[in-house]
Amino acid sequence: MTSSGASSSDAGLASDLRLSVMRLRRRLVSERHPDNDLSIGAMSVLAGLERFGDMTLGALAQRERVQPPSMTRTVNCLEDGGYAVRQPSDTDRRQVVVSLTDRGRETLLADRARRNEWLAQRLADLTDAERAILRDAAPILERIAHE
Repeated sequence: MTSSGASSSDAGLASDLRLSVMRLRRRLVSERHPDNDLSIGAMSVLAGLERFGDMTLGALAQRERVQPPSMTRTVNCLEDGGYAVRQPSDTDRRQVVVSLTDRGRETLLADRARRNEWLAQRLADLTDAERAILRDAAPILERIAHE
């Protein structure tokens, strides 16, 4: 065992998994909707707003693990394109919350549908047992991603 408690087989798994996840991410990025010129970071912000609702710039920055000035630039881009809007908070007028617009939601859903379709086609080529393994692995990968 290493000093962190991970065995050498865990290190090999970590390496294999990292490479596979990176390659799958790269492939999913390449399958984006052709009309979508937003960055992956901007799309992630739209996805967060769609999933969690309106958020402050600080909450968005924390969720996306970026510095507040970076989030401000991303939100400026989204607002300029009509994908999101800023408005004063209902509870604290000093705060600004960011909301998803209809255009933002439509862009997000179209892009997501295209990538989901591509991935569903790949999954259809797998065996039932392989799909079951991935079904079991999905929540584990989600948990790792958010730790």
